Amino acid sequence: MKVILLENIKRVGSIGEIIDVKRGFGRNFLIANKKALYASKENINQVEKIKADLSKKDNQKKQDAKEVFNSINKKIFKIKKLSTENNELYGSVKPTEISKLILENEKIEIKPSMIQPVKEIKSLGKFKTKIYLHSDVEAEITIDVESAELIK
Repeated sequence: MKVILLENIKRVGSIGEIIDVKRGFGRNFLIANKKALYASKENINQVEKIKADLSKKDNQKKQDAKEVFNSINKKIFKIKKLSTENNELYGSVKPTEISKLILENEKIEIKPSMIQPVKEIKSLGKFKTKIYLHSDVEAEITIDVESAELIK
């Protein structure tokens, strides 16, 4: 399936590029999230006309991402979770919780889909987490998981 990208996407392509992708990825992700259009003749002509505008929007998104990057990069966020006596958590710390934590502490809204823990957070300790703010901007924060109380 051929699509035209409407924004820069890491490891996929850049604005205005016509690429071949699998049907599911094209329909369910790129087109559904308004990151691409079907590569029809009308759409190709339309994208050629608005390419400069799309580049400006992308640069604006990049600037916004850099501002967020400057305010959260290398920060440590503490979270208290219930744990067992051998320091394992009941459940794990999910991107949605990390997103809420950043919103509470920094008043910055980050979608859970942008958050990628380096490894699953299932025990107490410090864990590095990457946040993909833009295709060219990624921040790294540390999640410090502390015990809320011990359950025996």
